[in-house]
Amino acid sequence: MKVTSDIPDDLYRTVKAKAAHEGRAVREITEALYRAYVAVPDAVERLRDGEAWLERWMPIARRRAVPPEGPSARELLEDDRGRLDHR
Repeated sequence: MKVTSDIPDDLYRTVKAKAAHEGRAVREITEALYRAYVAVPDAVERLRDGEAWLERWMPIARRRAVPPEGPSARELLEDDRGRLDHR
């Protein structure tokens, strides 16, 4: 199918020069861009996939969560700061 498109001259010249440098036709670049565009899932679909992944992952993370032994990093820092204040 032939397509007529209205794009800025400077953009077309840049695309044409880069395509020529790569030894490709502008038609090939255009087709590759269309294929890439169609291959990308919709943002809503990606969001649903992410939400589904998180729903599956959270129970596993909760089961594996182990309370730390000993003081936390914050507690260690606060203790060290306290030592400097008493000098």
